[in-house]
This record gives sequence, C-alpha cells and structure tokens, in this order.
Amino acid sequence: MAGDTSKKNELPGWYAGGLDHVWLPYAQMKTASPPLPVVRTHGSRIVLADGRELIDGVASWWTACHGYNQPHIKQAVERQLNELPHVMFGGLAHEQALTLARRLTALLPDDLSRVFFSDSGSVAVEVAMKMAVQYWINLGQRGRSQFVAFKGGYHGDTTGAMAVSDAESGMHALFGGLLPKNYIVDLPDSAERAAALDKLLGECAGAVAGIIVEPLVQGAGGMKFHDANVLKKLRALADKHDVLLIFDEIFTGFGRTGTLFACEAAGVKPDIITLSKALTGGTMPLAATVATRKVFDAFWSDDPKKALMHGPSYMANALACAAANASLDLFEREPRLQQVAFVSAALLRGLEPCRNLPGVKDVRVKGAIGVVEMERIGNLDAVRARFVEEGVFVRPFGNVIYLTPAFTIATDELETLTGAVTKVVRSLKS
Repeated sequence: MAGDTSKKNELPGWYAGGLDHVWLPYAQMKTASPPLPVVRTHGSRIVLADGRELIDGVASWWTACHGYNQPHIKQAVERQLNELPHVMFGGLAHEQALTLARRLTALLPDDLSRVFFSDSGSVAVEVAMKMAVQYWINLGQRGRSQFVAFKGGYHGDTTGAMAVSDAESGMHALFGGLLPKNYIVDLPDSAERAAALDKLLGECAGAVAGIIVEPLVQGAGGMKFHDANVLKKLRALADKHDVLLIFDEIFTGFGRTGTLFACEAAGVKPDIITLSKALTGGTMPLAATVATRKVFDAFWSDDPKKALMHGPSYMANALACAAANASLDLFEREPRLQQVAFVSAALLRGLEPCRNLPGVKDVRVKGAIGVVEMERIGNLDAVRARFVEEGVFVRPFGNVIYLTPAFTIATDELETLTGAVTKVVRSLKS
C-alpha cells in the first residue's frame, strides 16, 4: 500500500503483522493510504494506537447512532453471550429474535408484519428482490423478473443489489455484462419524469416485479435528497401498474432523516422494506426484510414449492438481536429524535459558511445528514488525511464531503466537525 512505511515498527504488532494479509473495502490496494490503527472507541470518538483521538463524523458508515460503547447495548450483548450466543434459525427459535420481530412490526407502518432476518444490508435487498419475484411466480406470473430502480441509487455490492444500483454514477460499471438487466431511470421528481415512468411501467409492467428506491436520501450514490412527493408518486404508480414497491431503508432507517423511518415522514407504505446499519446501534451485523401481509400471503400455501427458500447461517443471530432490542430500548427511553433535530439544526448552522466558498456546488441537510457537494475533489486520500490532521474522521467520496454523526454527539464535538469541514473546504483548490 502507498504511504510512509518507515514507522511500521512503531505500530502495534497486530497491525504490522496483519496488514499484508487483508483486502480492504473500496480501495486500490497498491496505491491506497494505509488504514488508521484503532485500539478503542467511546462516545463519538475513535482512539488510535498512537494515542490520538478522532471525532467520528460518519458513525462508522452510519451505524453507530447512539455512539460507541453504549452501556445498555453492551450489557444486553454480554448477558446474551452468557445465555445463548447463537442457534440456527431453521427448526429453532429464540426470544431475542421473536421479540425483535414483534417490536419492529409495531414500529413500522401498519401491515408490514412479517420479518425475515439476515446479516447485511446487501443480503436484505437480495431477499427483498427474491420475495418480489417469487410473489409473482406464486401468483402464476413467471415473466415478472425485472425491477425499476433509479439513477443515483445504490443498494449494495452483491450481484442482485448491484443490478438495481446506478452503475454509471456508482462503483459497478465493470460488471455490466454480468448483471441482470433492469430499468434504471430518473426519479419522478417532476411532472415530465413522472409521466415517463408511468409510460415505462405501462409498457413493461408484465415484466416488472417491483420498484426499489432509497426513500428521501440516496446515500452512497452521492447523498442526494428528494421529497416525500416523489415517494407518493411511486406508490401511486406502483398501485396503478400493479407492481410491488420496495423501500431500501438500510441507511435512512432508525432516525437518520428525522423520523424513525423515512417512510413515516412521507406517509407512504411500501410492500417490502429493508433495514440494517443502525438496527443494532452499530455493534453487530444484522438486517431485516419486512413484508406486508399481502406479500406474505402469496407464500402461505400447502405447496412446498411456494416457500421462500432462503436462510443465512447466522440468520437472527441472538447476540445481534439482543443488541437490536437494546437499541430500540434507547429509542423508546431517550430523546433520540429530538437529538436528531438538534444535530440537524447544528449542521445547518455549521455548514452554511461553506455555501459561498470556491468550488462548492451545494450545501444541504436532512435530519442528521449534512452534505457539502463540491464541483470536484481531486485527491480523496489527501482530503481524508487533512481531516485527520484536524482531529476528525470524515470520509468523503466522489465529489461529496458529508457528516452523519452519532445522534448523541456532544455540542462541542459537532462544532469541531463542522468547523473542520469548513476549514478543509476553504483550503481546497477548485
């Protein structure tokens, strides 16, 4: 990997001995800067091996909504580890999973009532797509195997999820020849685009199993926002053309946009919803695909061929479900959504000075998401290193510098983050 290796002997033995044996995410291993060695976390802080503390501006890819080392979640996981760390979910069940399923369906819009657990957001999306296709097969319509998805969208890195992501603006253009063909179109954020989607669905409805969208915010595709009217149009068009509507709330779920779920703010109920990331408060891998009664009923049959044949080995892992239940406790007992509103207001204030700086294309905030979109960012590794110099961990991608901090972040820490963004943006050459 690129970077100064002269200090390698000063690094922890586990780092020096292990780095040459891992393959890192989203990185050209030959040229990427080495990762920072972390030894501890607390609150909104990451402690490095050399003793430096960085304020985390991205909550570990948007997962650690309550901050790190949250005592209630920690105690729940420790207790579960002593009792029952894991059993397979085929032929067996346990309290944490069934309790979590009941609680999730109580929080979601009415009739999203059946939870299928998995272990990552990408797999949750794969399950949602599989459900949607088999829903139509079970109803006797085998031709419906394609999806409508949207430019700027991102749904994961597995094959099916890549196939409904925007390859042109995303990371998966190399796989164009491998991926199933779907319809990647503009969001219906204008009358003209809504009419175009209406026309497409009219022409292709017999081939389309569902529409999949990230509600309100397209995350890894560029932190692009749209309003609730877009989702209302999608619901209306899905109903008109008799296709299923899937909301990918892997990123937006659990308070990130200002309400517990983005579909809440829009007042729109999908047929299937996917959840992950903040589901366990940033502690354990877990995901859920939740379907309405209508979808589930298409699988309810005396015919074994109509069953959903899917089952990850670590499905409904008891430790992860315990963490998720503890995280839901915190949403119930503590003022998380009020804290999101506070973070949102602070991001608006703190990032506003960037708006008129050279090279800045847009500044926008929704819930606990703050975005400074640049005309371009020449050297991402260099910009990331500048943030570390400022004592913060911020990870720009593409032409976007963004903040998605823990909802519990302290006021002074949040001011440090927004101040660092302003300082670094000011130093960039357009």
